[in-house]
Amino acid sequence: MTKILLIEDDVETAEELAAELTQRGFEVEHAASGIEGLDKARSIKPDLMVVDRMLPGMDGLTIVEALRNDQIRTPVLILSALGAVDDRVRGLRIGGDDYLTKPFAIVELVARIEALLRRPIETRETMLRVGPLELDLIERTARRGEREIELLPREFRLLEYMMQRNEQLLTRAMLLEEVWNYKFVPDTNLVDVHMGRLRHKVDTPGDPPMIHNVRGAGFILRAPS
Repeated sequence: MTKILLIEDDVETAEELAAELTQRGFEVEHAASGIEGLDKARSIKPDLMVVDRMLPGMDGLTIVEALRNDQIRTPVLILSALGAVDDRVRGLRIGGDDYLTKPFAIVELVARIEALLRRPIETRETMLRVGPLELDLIERTARRGEREIELLPREFRLLEYMMQRNEQLLTRAMLLEEVWNYKFVPDTNLVDVHMGRLRHKVDTPGDPPMIHNVRGAGFILRAPS
């Protein structure tokens, strides 16, 4: 049975959501404060979390950030009465997977939960390897052969995503959504700028290239032939 952790301090809302989700076949664990919610997230290992943004003790975004820093990638749906674009973007950039503004229809909440659960689960490996390229997800270090690669946090996340999907064509829209947490495609060269910097670090002069630009389509990471 799919386990959902609901972190919501409003008793009436929590009871209503828990009853609906239970009726639809989910196992629901509830926490009424941020600190309790973070403890349960770490201990019970839910399949998905529904987290209210404003909570006593610790706010919802702090919970999400703490989990992502612990390399816990459990999908998180953030609930909030703050519906401005800046608030939604902040919630997604901090590590949330989706953002639903209050008040909402329960049927939409359930649909978003089902959509998040359909997403493929990322690898739980702590060391990624593609050819001579290695990425240590615990130490946050990167190497190509004997050479260490110094990466900024966003570059690390970008390379991690590409290594988990090596040999796959990754479009700019996919990268914006999964690496930058955009739920729309802005008119920006953000991906190309970061990809250019990453290629310069990964593919130094004399190295067989590993990051390939597919003109008009996106990018592919593959081991040298």
